[in-house]
Amino acid sequence: MKHIPQLILDSSLPYLEDLAREVGEVTTLASRDFSPERVAQADALLIRSVVHCDAALLSGSHVRMIATATAGYDHIDGPWCDAAGIAWRNAPGCNAGGVVQYVLSSLAAWSLERGVDLEGLTLGIVGVGHVGGRLAERASALGLRVLLCDPPRAEREGGEGFLPLEALLEQSDIVTLHVPLIRAGRYATAGMVDEGFLEHCSRRPLLINACRGGVAPTAQLLRGLESGQLRDLILDCWEGEPEISPELARRAFIATPHVAGWTADGKWRGSRMALAAVCEVLELPEPRGLWDSSVLPQPEEPVLDLNSLPEGERILRAQLHSADPRSCSRLLQAEPERFAEIRHDYVFPREASAYTLRGVRPEERAALERLGFRVQD
Repeated sequence: MKHIPQLILDSSLPYLEDLAREVGEVTTLASRDFSPERVAQADALLIRSVVHCDAALLSGSHVRMIATATAGYDHIDGPWCDAAGIAWRNAPGCNAGGVVQYVLSSLAAWSLERGVDLEGLTLGIVGVGHVGGRLAERASALGLRVLLCDPPRAEREGGEGFLPLEALLEQSDIVTLHVPLIRAGRYATAGMVDEGFLEHCSRRPLLINACRGGVAPTAQLLRGLESGQLRDLILDCWEGEPEISPELARRAFIATPHVAGWTADGKWRGSRMALAAVCEVLELPEPRGLWDSSVLPQPEEPVLDLNSLPEGERILRAQLHSADPRSCSRLLQAEPERFAEIRHDYVFPREASAYTLRGVRPEERAALERLGFRVQD
C-alpha cells in the first residue's frame, strides 16, 4: 500500500491547510502543542519560529523534513538535524517586502511628524541581504542617498560599493540595521550598538532596528538618546522581548512588537515556500494553485487618489496608506507589558503591490512604482 505522507502543520500558518491536504494527511497543531508524542509518526513538520526543533522534540521520531515558513531559523538545531538525517529548509526573503515597507512607512511618518525633509539625507544600511538589498533599491524613491555596510559580502565580493561600519556611521543621517544575530566570530553582531558604535554617530542619526533585539542593547540605546548621539529611534526588535523596557518604548518615535515582517503577502510567501520545500524533499507533486495570490485579503481602500493628498506630501502619504505603524506603536507605548498580546492581535497589512494609485503626476510615477505601487494610467 502506498504510504500517505503525514504532515503536521502549525495552525498559525495562513492559507495553507487545504493545499497541504492535496499532498498528504494533515494534522494541525497550535505551536504550543508540538510535543515528541504528537510528532513521532510525522513525515514532515511545517512550522513557525515558536516551535523549537531539536533532539528534545525529534529524537526517535519518523520526521524526515522540517520546513519553517520564516526567514530566520534560530529555532532549528541544524547540526543535530543534519546528523539525524532530517532535512530542513527556511523561507529566505519571505518577509523582506514587509520589513522594507515597515522601514519606509516609519520614515514617512518620521518625516511628516518631525518636520524632517528626507530629500538628500543619507541612509546607512547595515546588512545588505534580502531586506537590506531591497531597501537599498527602494529608498531613493523617498529622496534618500544610500550607503551600504556588509563586511561578509564585502569580503566575498570585493569592497566596492561597501563601507566599513565606522565610515557609514560617520556619514549617515539615518542608520537602519538588517543583520542576523551572530554571537561570536569575526562577524559577530550581538551587542553591535555599543559605545564605539555611538561614538561614530557624528551626525546624530535616527536609528532603526528591525532585525534582532540583541543587536542593540537597551542600555546603549538609552545612553545614545541621553547623550544626544542618537536623534531618534524606530524599534521593532527588543532586547529581552517580550519583557521590554517601558522607558525605551516610551522614548522611541516608533515602538512595535516585532511585527515589521508581518504582512499578509509575507505570510503567504513563507507558507508557500515551506510547502514547496516539503514537496521537493519528499518528492511529492506541488498542489495546484500553490502560488495563486487571489487568496490574499483585499485592502479596505485598495485605490488611492493622490489628488486628495496635501501638496508636498503625496508620496509620503501614499506610503503610509499602504501600512502605518503608528497605531500599533501607540498601543505598545501605552502598555509595553502587553507586548505578546499586541503582537498576537496584530492585523497583517497588505504590501504596496495591493494598492492602485490614481492622479499620479509624470514626475512621481517612477518613484511610486519603485515603492511597489500599481499606478493607474
